[in-house]
Order: sequence, then C-alpha cells, then structure tokens
Amino acid sequence: MRVSLQRTPLFPYYQGEDMPAVRCIDFGGWEMPVQFYSIQREHDAVRSGAGLFDVSHMGEFEVTGPVAEAFLQRMTTNDVSRLLPNQAQYTLMCYPNGGVVDDLLVYKLSEDRFLIVVNASNIAKDFAWLHERLPKGVTLRDRSADMALLALQGPAAENILSRVTESDLKRIQPFHFQDGVLVCGRKALVSRTGYTGEDGFEIYCEAADAPVLWQGLLAAGVSDGLIPAGLGARDTLRFEARLPLYGQELSDTISPLEAGLGMFVKPGKGDFIGRDALVAQKTAGLQRKLVGIEMIDRGIPRAHYTVHAEDGRQIGEVTTGTQSPTLKRNLGLALLEISHTALHTEVWVDIRGKKLKAEVVPTPFYKRTKPKDEGAENG
Repeated sequence: MRVSLQRTPLFPYYQGEDMPAVRCIDFGGWEMPVQFYSIQREHDAVRSGAGLFDVSHMGEFEVTGPVAEAFLQRMTTNDVSRLLPNQAQYTLMCYPNGGVVDDLLVYKLSEDRFLIVVNASNIAKDFAWLHERLPKGVTLRDRSADMALLALQGPAAENILSRVTESDLKRIQPFHFQDGVLVCGRKALVSRTGYTGEDGFEIYCEAADAPVLWQGLLAAGVSDGLIPAGLGARDTLRFEARLPLYGQELSDTISPLEAGLGMFVKPGKGDFIGRDALVAQKTAGLQRKLVGIEMIDRGIPRAHYTVHAEDGRQIGEVTTGTQSPTLKRNLGLALLEISHTALHTEVWVDIRGKKLKAEVVPTPFYKRTKPKDEGAENG
C-alpha cells in the first residue's frame, strides 16, 4: 500500500503550467520540489541575486510558561538565557551519550514564550522527546500544520522584501527577527536567518497566507532575477557554506563536537542533556572529526562513500559531496579519524570500487563577504 505524501500549502502553485520543469521527490514523507528549472540555475540565482524556497515542511513548536526558558536550557546545548526578545539562536538537542536528537533554531518571542523550529523529518521524534520531559509550568504546542515558511535568500533579498513591506528591514540584524510584520498585506514573523551562506530572510506565516506571500514576492523580485528554488539548490548552497544536514553531518551517532559545532555547546551554562558525555569527549580528545576534502584524482565524492588511508584501511566516510556549482571543484565533507584530519593530508575515496586520491582542505568552501556592520550569528 502506497503511503500518501504530505504537501505544503504551496504545492498547487509550483505545479502550474508556468513551471513545467518542476520535479518533486519524497523528502521525509513530503512531496517537495527538488528543482524548478535546474539546480545550477537556482544555485547561481541565490549566489548572485535571490531565490525563494518553500520550506513549509519544517516543524514549528511553541513553548510557553514561566519556566519555559529553564526547560529549553535543560534540553538544548546553547545558552538560551543569552537571548533577548526578538533574537534567535542556533542550537542542538542531544541524547545522554552526546549524539544529536536534532539541530534547531530557538526564537525568543517574549520572556515566557518561545518558538522552536526543527527539521521536517524529525517533527514527531522531536515533539515526543520534548513532551516526555515537559515539566509543570510549561506548555508545548505543535504548530507545524498551521504555519508555513518561505526562505528568501541572496544578496538582493533585502531589496525585494522591502518592496512588499513598510517595515525597516535594516533594523533586523542577523539572528534577529520581528513578529507581526506586514508582508504583502499579511502578518508574518520575519527573521534574518537562512541555510544558504547568503544574506536573506525566513518568513513565517499562517498556512492560508502562504500563497499570497509566494506570488507577491516572486512578482516583486522579477527585476532582481528572483526565481523559485528547490531542495537540490538548498543542499548545494548549504554544503558550500559547511552548514550541517541532520542525517548526514549530524545524527544520533555523531556529536556536535565531532561535527565542528563546539561553539554552540555551552557546558558552562549548567546542566543539560548530553553535557557530561560532551565534556568527557572534549577532555579525552576527539577520535574523529568532520573535515572538508577535495578530489585530486578525477571523481566526485558522494555521501556514504568510504574514505581510506594510503595503506587501504578505512578511516571514515563522506557525509556530503558534489561538484561545487560555485567553485567547479569536486568537494566533500567527511567524518574521519582524527589522525587524518590535518590540512593537506592525502586520503583515498572509494568511488565505485576504485580508490581515488583527495586531500583535506579548509572549510567553509564558500564564504560571502559581509558588510562591516553586520553581526555574527548568535552563538
């Protein structure tokens, strides 16, 4: 029996006659567009102008109550107490052994009200994980079904969004947001965050309002080359910027420290789930680490390809790999034994039964030039 896939409120709008090339796939139980035109074209649009993503499959939970902050402090690795209202924070939830339940964003709406945004494939798991540990005085509500999320990303994002809102977008700094912003005449939470390595906004709205925002933004961005973009370009963009994907760079067997996300782990804030294991891991020294690799021999590293030392012994595997659309280099992220993670170390990737030479290289592979007045993300 074929299980029917979930669809976002925008599905009918990217199945129209004006988008004949759109290709959808099963992504975590959702029928999502992997591309509208081509991955290369959509990737280039975000790097040079702007792209608009439907990411309404993501999960949103509302956490409220007088001890909501203390609850999130206990459940996540970052220091939620550092947040002021209208600030957002990247963080992770861990198992007691230090493996990752999920990575997520925490939005502080007010002193006792938070919105957390989780990965689509983990909605049910994350909700159960939080609900089972919910203390008295905290209410947890799954708002995923009644919210939609659009991501407007690229150097032209601010100019485009400014045409459909009267709010001063320059006041929304990275990892800050404003709620109740009128976008195309509809109320939305506008956040200066993203998953592409470019400037941009993530726009949360009521599901029923999503089509108005989708069509309004695309119309407003014509002169800037704005086009809809799918999950294929989203993946290549985040990969070049070394942003992790749960299930590849993060999992229940890969810790934040191994993934290079130690700056989002704050043992000094007090106890949280996974703290003891992560402190012990750091104290003992990492046994493996996520690094960038570039192929020397001709070949493209793909996820789950094994990586070997010169003597043929397996020392890890590729988590994500592709030919970089921006850099035109065959690159990968790989989780390797710590003894083979120094820059310029030669390793061999097994590509369809043939060992091909690569070397460890710096990451991120791509980093945009930020304006001098632009702040860093909230660590």
